[in-house]
Amino acid sequence: MLKIVGNIIWLLLGGIELALAYAVAGIVMIILIVTIPWGIGAFRLASYALWPFGRKTVRAPSAGSILGNAIWIILAGWWLALGHLIAALLSAITIIGIPFAVAHWRLAGLALRPLGVDLVDADAPAPVDSVEIQGPP
Repeated sequence: MLKIVGNIIWLLLGGIELALAYAVAGIVMIILIVTIPWGIGAFRLASYALWPFGRKTVRAPSAGSILGNAIWIILAGWWLALGHLIAALLSAITIIGIPFAVAHWRLAGLALRPLGVDLVDADAPAPVDSVEIQGPP
């Protein structure tokens, strides 16, 4: 029940805007055709930015690439991460906003490295060959 309440408050306090930013980045990446893998990652992160509580991210050790994530940072990752960092600072002003600031902090790290990330239910056990992501490096 608390997950649902947290997600509804998240939506009202900026989750929709950040999910739309990921969706816009995804649409641009799909239009450019060569960057379709980044577009798919952007849509995956848009769904996570829309409803983050009750889910967690895991990174498979062999998935993603340094070059791919570097291209993503140049094209869209830096402004998405900046948006999350600003939202985290604003959310951390109040005690009630601290969980939202933590969620923004995690999403800022994901905005910089979206390739090789899977979203799983927080209650589900993580695959053996994956690593849970805690926040930015």
